[in-house]
Formats: sequence, structure tokens, C-alpha cells
Amino acid sequence: MNEFMAENLARQKSGGRFVEEWPTSVIPIASVAHPGAARALSQVSAAQAALPETAGAVGGSDPPGLDFALAVARGLSDIPRRLDSRYLYDSRGSQIFEDICKQPEYYLTRAEATILAAAAGDIADKTGNVTLVELGSGSSIKTQILLDAFVSAYGSVDYRPIDVSASILEQAENEISARLPAVNVEALNCTYDDAFPHLASLSPAMLLFLGSSAGNLDSGESDHFWENVSTNLQAGDYCLLGIDINEDPRSLHAAYNDAAGHSAAFTRNLFARMNRELGASIDTGGIDHVARYVSRWRRVEIFARFNQGQRIDIVLLGSSFGIGHGELILTEVGRKFRLRQMVPYLCTFGLSAERIYTDPGRRFAVLLLKKI
Repeated sequence: MNEFMAENLARQKSGGRFVEEWPTSVIPIASVAHPGAARALSQVSAAQAALPETAGAVGGSDPPGLDFALAVARGLSDIPRRLDSRYLYDSRGSQIFEDICKQPEYYLTRAEATILAAAAGDIADKTGNVTLVELGSGSSIKTQILLDAFVSAYGSVDYRPIDVSASILEQAENEISARLPAVNVEALNCTYDDAFPHLASLSPAMLLFLGSSAGNLDSGESDHFWENVSTNLQAGDYCLLGIDINEDPRSLHAAYNDAAGHSAAFTRNLFARMNRELGASIDTGGIDHVARYVSRWRRVEIFARFNQGQRIDIVLLGSSFGIGHGELILTEVGRKFRLRQMVPYLCTFGLSAERIYTDPGRRFAVLLLKKI
């Protein structure tokens, strides 16, 4: 459902006016406390057809890097060009993103951590002793706030972090096991789509989707994602969702253009990864990071701008793409949400907002959703 439809649904549910607060579900964090604190496409199709017949077949195996190569080729074939943001998070990219989260300009991590520190005990009390399953877990630093609360409430807790970076999962598992031995950690190195079928066997569970990762999904991807969540969660299971509700252009610009340059390094690393894994032969020094907030769409758009003409080679597919001087390639979006639209949108997927917590500045929100 698009944003316009969500707005109309919100109006219908509220008698023709928007409702920002629900008396029984919106919880100011001060009230709870944590007990422990086109042409190119034909080239791609031809390249796919030329791959060995055993690739992807039962008993066969795909060439290493095939999914990445095909995703890059499809993205560079789009008009305008764009790349799949999930490939930003290789081992190096995941570490750079951890550095971004530590920057003073990047308010999202601190705001969400503030909410979790205040609300974790209330969340544990509401859900009961469930398995915590986290998509895109990264270093799991903020999640340890929740793990602390569940251990305090129930003595132990099962935690299933899921990430595409094996190295960041290993690091997180070692740190949690050392600091919180009562947490049973079993990591899963895979994509979101690969993880969804595991949810049913982990019920009763709470799916964690934090860090405003939902903002990286466009409208079509968002529909697909929440349909998967709805299909694979069992009735009575929970989902804890962190979303950015800030619309201040100044703070958004600063957050995605940090002075230390980690955001720029994050963008360039995607192309360095293409060099490492696809033989792309890109001069990453000729790429600028461009991040801008588009108020009309309430989203930050992040681009790689080529300050010189280059060719991007994808050796595995035998494809090559010319990139013009000054051309922009979209690498990521960061959508910003409004509660009055997001809550009814999630309801269409059978997810009821049981609790909504915000930070004091109302820049971030954490929603406790229940599958009904």
C-alpha cells in the first residue's frame, strides 16, 4: 500500500482526521524504566544464458559472486541507475557503518538506544520470555540493552542474530557470550528472505528490526518485506520496529554527511567491493558521496557521483557499463516516517501497535507490534 492509501486509511479510522496518539499504546519513555538501564539488460540476459548449465541447478553450484554480479548489472541497466543497498554490508562495509553510528551527527543510534534503555523492562514484561530474532543485527550493541532486560526478568533468553556479514556476527556472538553468559546465542549468516522461513520454528518470538532499517526499503520492497513478516510470524508473536520520524533537514544532512568522512567511505566501499569481487576496475578516488534530504518524499537519497567518466566491468558476466562524468548512481535511501501513516499501514499486514515509544526530541520511535 502506498503512502497516499495509508493516509486515506488513517483518515477513515480516525473519522476524517489524523490521530498522532493512542491513549492506551503511546508510552513516553520517561514513564517506564529499564531495570538494568534496457540494452544492458539484454547483455545481462545473454550473459546469464552463457553461464554453465550446472549453475543454480540441483547438484550444481553458482559461480562465486553471481548474485552480486547480476544485481550490479541490473542496477546499472536501470534508468536512472541504482545499486542494491544490501551489498553495502560486506565485512568492510559493516565495520564502516559501525563507525558511522558512533559519530556525533548520527543521532539515530543514540535516540534509539535511549528509548530501549528506558523501555526494555516494559517490553520484556509485555512479551513474556520469547526468543529474540534480529534482522540485520550488526554488532548487536543496542540489542544488549534488551538482552539485559530479558535476562533480568526471566533468568535467560534465546537470541538469534541474523546478518549478511559473517565477521560482524562472530564478533557480536563472542562479545555477548562473554558479557551475558545467560544469553543463548545462535547466529544465522544469511539474507532477510532466507531467514523468514526459520521464524515459525522459533515461536514464541519477537522479531527485531531496529536502526531504521525499514527506511532503506522503497515502497515495493516494503510491501514485500512486511508481507513476509506477516506470513512467517505466528499469531501472538511480536515485532519490535525502530523508525526514524525526524524531518529536520539540517540534522538529516549532518547525519548522512558526517565530518569525519565515514559516510563517504561507506559509499565508496561498495565500488571497492565491486573491484575486489567483480573485477570492476573502478577508480574509487573519482567517486564523491552525495546525500540529500528530499522533503517532498521524506527521504534521504544517497548517491555516488562520478567526477570523471569511467567504465565498470563485470568480468563474470562479460558486461561493461560506461558511466559519464557527473553521473549519479543511487546507492541507498533512508525514508522518514510519520506514525499516523505507519501504524495503519502495518495494520494491513495484521500487525497491531501495542506500544509506541519515542525519544524526548521525538526524532525516533520504537513500535512494539503484535501479530494478530
